[in-house]
Parts: sequence; C-alpha cells; structure tokens
Amino acid sequence: MEDVLIRALEKVELRDPILIEGLPGVGNVGKLAADYLRDHLHAKPLATIYSKFFPPQVYVSETGIIRLVSNELAYWKAPASAAHDLLILGGDFQGISPEGQYEITERVLDFSAKLGVREVYTLAGFAQGRVIEEPRVLGAATVPAKVEAMKKFGVHFSRNDPGGGLIGASGLFLGLGRLFGMEGVCLMGETSGYFVDPRSAEAVLKVLARVLRIEIDFTALEAKAKEIDRIAQKIHEAEQRSAEGTSVSPSASRDDLGYIG
Repeated sequence: MEDVLIRALEKVELRDPILIEGLPGVGNVGKLAADYLRDHLHAKPLATIYSKFFPPQVYVSETGIIRLVSNELAYWKAPASAAHDLLILGGDFQGISPEGQYEITERVLDFSAKLGVREVYTLAGFAQGRVIEEPRVLGAATVPAKVEAMKKFGVHFSRNDPGGGLIGASGLFLGLGRLFGMEGVCLMGETSGYFVDPRSAEAVLKVLARVLRIEIDFTALEAKAKEIDRIAQKIHEAEQRSAEGTSVSPSASRDDLGYIG
C-alpha cells in the first residue's frame, strides 16, 4: 500500500471549485461543520483517502461489518447562478505524525488542484479553556485582502487570536495550498475544548454560509447544541455535589458526551 492512497469513485468536471476542510480536532468543531455542510447539501462522494499515517485500526458497524479508517472528499455542484462548486473534505482522523500531516495534505491539495481548486477554507475550533456561551469566529488568512473580506462577515483577527500558529490540517492546507497557487482562510470557532461543540460549529458554518452565499437550515445542529448544554449542566451539578461531599461521580455524565458527533 502507498503511504497515501486516494481512490477516486468517479470523474467530475467542477466549476471553479472551492475546497472546504473540516477534520477532527479541538471540540470537533471543523468536523461537525464540514459533515453538516456535506449532509445538508447532499454532496456526492468523490474520493476516499487511505493512509499509513492514520491510526492502524478499522471501525466496526453495529452489524459487525468493518471498514478501514479514512478521509473522504465529496463534491457539490452549485446552481447555475452561483460561481463556485464545492469540494468538502472530512473523515475519521488527521495524520498521526508531522510527516503524515504533510504527506496527506500535499496529496489532497494536488488532487484538488487538478480539479481546478484555487481557494481553500479550513474549519477548526479554538480552545479557550472555559465555557463559551456565544462563540466568536476567529480567523487567519493567506493574504491581507482575505482578512479584510472576512472582517465584513464578523470574523475576528488579532495577534492574540489565535496568536502563535495553527497546528495540524487547518494550518497546513493554507500554508501548503499557497505552493499550489491557492489562497484561503481558516475559520475557528471559540470552544471550551472540553467536549464536542456543535454551538461553535454552528457559528463557523453560519459565517461560511454567508461567504459562499448558500442557505442552510441549522435546526439539527441547534438541537445537538442544546443536548450538549443539557449534558454540561448535568456534569456541573454532579461536580458541585461531589465538591459538597456527596458521593456522586460525574463520570457517567461525561460518558454521555461520546455519542455526539
């Protein structure tokens, strides 16, 4: 097996496509946003990405059927009135090593460039270490013009937000993308970093929807956010009881967080 294997499912011709990346990361914000966008648009599978740089495991379905962990590219053809089709990258994992991160990103960018991609948006979470009730969307971009354009959509840019650097796919797709002649923006939703955060994903996706001029029904994502709020409140109450000396552990409530994704 190659280090990175991209298995195309069909050949397509896309109209000035934009690449949207949303892989697992802090709060799973990017993954939630990208998966929701893909499902809402009924984007079609285009390619499956396998790699030695993913964890050595398979997933087992409820019926006992296994599949190799992977990333997936899906495509959406926009109405004739729109300027851009979309490529949406999601999946199970990012690369588990620096070498893997670079190799996977480069291969996906090369594949995307051959389809005509010249613009990239990466979606991610930005951990603040505290509960965020109304998450801001923070940004980083490849050129000043992108910064100014995103500010008009309420994206916050400053030396301290995010400050320092972007780690993983959300940064590499922009940095390596420039080597392929692509410009782009990273949209980061503020999140506690403690658990999966659909509210932050919704904030990021609302900005992206305005940028791309597409309509999205956020009802299902808002329902997930309310469920997370309910679970977080249970954890908080359990921790308070524990601090007061009551023998109640919050671990069961914390386990409830696992199914949201």
